[in-house]
Amino acid sequence: MKPTTDPDTLRQWIGKTETLHDTLHPQPANLMEMTLDRAPQLGRGDALPPLWHWLYFLQSAPLGELGRDGHPAKGGFLPPVALPRRMWAGGRFGFTDALRIGADVTKTSTIKDVTLKQGRSGALCFVTVRHELAAKGAAPALWEEHDIVYREDPSESAPPAPTASIGKDWHHSEEITPSEVMLFRYSALTFNGHRIHYDRDYARDVEGHAGLVVHGPLIATLLMGMAQRLAQGAQPSAFQFRAASPLFDTAPFTLHARTIDGGYDLAAATPQGRMAMQASVTF
Repeated sequence: MKPTTDPDTLRQWIGKTETLHDTLHPQPANLMEMTLDRAPQLGRGDALPPLWHWLYFLQSAPLGELGRDGHPAKGGFLPPVALPRRMWAGGRFGFTDALRIGADVTKTSTIKDVTLKQGRSGALCFVTVRHELAAKGAAPALWEEHDIVYREDPSESAPPAPTASIGKDWHHSEEITPSEVMLFRYSALTFNGHRIHYDRDYARDVEGHAGLVVHGPLIATLLMGMAQRLAQGAQPSAFQFRAASPLFDTAPFTLHARTIDGGYDLAAATPQGRMAMQASVTF
């Protein structure tokens, strides 16, 4: 089917399902450890760190079937949205058990919603996909609702999206210095061909970014990891994040946490102290 912005057509994808199977081998998790500049120490039977399931169930398409941005052309499981730019907008998670490295796991995905809106920069389409992951013979260990946003190319006349200051009442902060190599490694680990993460000319000249874009899932993973360290390794029960503005490889950014009942409020901030990602976790 040709790409479209007709809401009635796109909403026909609601309820579409897909099932994938994978084994949580140790190597991707240990490569992720080294991407985060840590010694690789994870083995079979160890708990997979929260959100590291994104290293598994990888999919792609032949080079000739990719879109201009390096992603597989739209259609198939995801609806054929006729808007050229796509990014992670956010997500919500529920955890009932830890996934174990070495386990055979099934991932069941369902298109939950498709919504078209008009934003400050033009047309937007939000697609929400629900994923459930379960080890063989077990109940789901986690569920995830993943929000994808499709949007128009940037316009020189479009006003920049406003972002709020994160404020100063944070109990803990950490600085992250992103690099081309870090972003390349995460793209490789997740088999993410999106050119905004490694093709500086494309990111700047086509999509209007100030540099290479730090992956939204990587920022969420860094926030979750910080919160887990603060909670002394406790397993989360719920997590949510919402992207507010992109972060780039051109300067360090900061992660922040403050205590709430049962967990932490979290934020990733731009070098100017503006909100890039808001999140929260409970344990």
